[in-house]
Amino acid sequence: MNRTRRTSRTALLAALGLVTATGATATVLGTATAGAAAPGCKVDYRITNQWNTGFGADVTVTNTGDPVASWTVEWSYAGNQQVTQGWNATITQSGTAVTAKSLSYNGTLTTGGSASFGFNGSHSGTNAVPATFKLNGVTCNTTTTPPTDPPTTPPTTPPTTPPAGSKADNPYAGAKVYVNPEWSAKAAAEPGGTKVANQPTGVWLDRIAAINGSATSMGLRAHLDEALKQKGSGELVVQLVVYNLPGRDCAALASNGELGPTEIGRYKTEYIDPIAAILADPKYAGLRIVTTVEIDSLPNLVTNVSGRPTATANCDVMKANGNYVTGVGYALRKLGSIANVYNYVDAGHHGWLGWDDNFGASAELFKQAATAEGSTVANVHGFIVNTANYSALKEDHFGIGDSVNGVSVRQSKWVDWNRYTDELSYAQAMRAKLVSLGFDANLGMLIDTSRNGWGGGARPTAPGATTNVDTYVNGGRYDRRIHLGNWCNQAGAGLGERPQAAPAAGIDAYVWMKPPGESDGASKEIPNDEGKGFDRMCDPTYTGNARNGNSMSGALPDAPVSGHWFSAQFQELLKNAHPAL
Repeated sequence: MNRTRRTSRTALLAALGLVTATGATATVLGTATAGAAAPGCKVDYRITNQWNTGFGADVTVTNTGDPVASWTVEWSYAGNQQVTQGWNATITQSGTAVTAKSLSYNGTLTTGGSASFGFNGSHSGTNAVPATFKLNGVTCNTTTTPPTDPPTTPPTTPPTTPPAGSKADNPYAGAKVYVNPEWSAKAAAEPGGTKVANQPTGVWLDRIAAINGSATSMGLRAHLDEALKQKGSGELVVQLVVYNLPGRDCAALASNGELGPTEIGRYKTEYIDPIAAILADPKYAGLRIVTTVEIDSLPNLVTNVSGRPTATANCDVMKANGNYVTGVGYALRKLGSIANVYNYVDAGHHGWLGWDDNFGASAELFKQAATAEGSTVANVHGFIVNTANYSALKEDHFGIGDSVNGVSVRQSKWVDWNRYTDELSYAQAMRAKLVSLGFDANLGMLIDTSRNGWGGGARPTAPGATTNVDTYVNGGRYDRRIHLGNWCNQAGAGLGERPQAAPAAGIDAYVWMKPPGESDGASKEIPNDEGKGFDRMCDPTYTGNARNGNSMSGALPDAPVSGHWFSAQFQELLKNAHPAL
């Protein structure tokens, strides 16, 4: 969402990571009975990650007896461990007893053959490795003593053997990008939607429940498994939005989240740590995982706090308690330790941070967050701008150095003393500033172009009249919003440049991080269980506030809560796409 200096808002989320390292292991071996081809087995149960009340484990079963066409592995826990999610086996639990059954593709085990499966689980107190395992009813006898105390904190060091392949300077270069089948199906079901249904979009992890998914929505692991299918023999980028900070989106109600301002502990242990554990699974080491980290967070601590006309009490709270900085630093450290994860931090957009009193202060704050909680700037691969926003990529009909009758373009009501007129110039300038502060010289930028095309019949083809500076700017600008501070479900908006790699100097990619057709917020109050409030900026009858110059909101009517499918918005974006479809 937008929050110009007077405010601008985006909506994203983005970023994740925790390294898989060997935790507690148990090796269980079968013994042969003399004179027979004995049934026997070896089971390796390995706790790969552990955090507060959760853990991840890998299990490898090796058949040392006669060949089998399918397998069932059983064990019982001594404590209150509960399996919550599994892969490569059908895993069920009754009380303390757990049963894992083979799937159609991994059931056959020759003598000496092995199969592996894994799962995530919950626990409280101790998390001892099970003492006894059975394969198809036959006990696998322990020949080594398993450690009983798994690590009490998540591993923080990188794997000793890095995943195959080396980190790319630009992860998008030479790679396909993951097409979310859930978004694709919704887009294809719309009239004309098949024209864009094959475009890659971001996967938003905007609440804890999104990690595991549900009966009607894919979880993180399901998306990564689908990405492996789409990858084939080449490279593939998966785009994830990490978006669930405590006190999230302190200056706009529509994207408020599930965690209260002080719940930094839950953010770490229930949100970032489980995401990190999944991303660190060696199964996904061949994917290039781009995380866009916490949209609508850090810039609020510069622009929407006491001393500014756009201040909110919620942003004052988040600045005082430090949980935005703490959360982002923690996420960057966890994610940055995973070899195939590329972290991109949210850097607002030109209509939010382009003013002198916002630009440098925000860059300094980005560095503060990047070096918080034990993180370093090396954990930041780049930054993303214009996420879920509408700022034009490039304004061709006026420049920041233009003047009309001796009056600078900067004095127009639209530009309002901003240093930048569009996202490309802003992104390149912010990149240079960040490099000057110590970020990597090869820092890459992403620009979200999902809704900034501003095409159709209203798109100007020439500069405006030179009657005065306002007629010149307003007549020539592509961005047709009523005010630069309007951010919610904007009428007249269109799809922008299609996703592409390395389109301009310093820009790693144009991306559709915000999936077109997903609402920015509800037009009226709608009760929901996602923690999302009603923001008047999403009401088409609202006459505005200091953040948008007391202008009309420009929002479409009858919108659902943020993140939900909004057919009317999707049709608007198709109709006004530029380049045209």
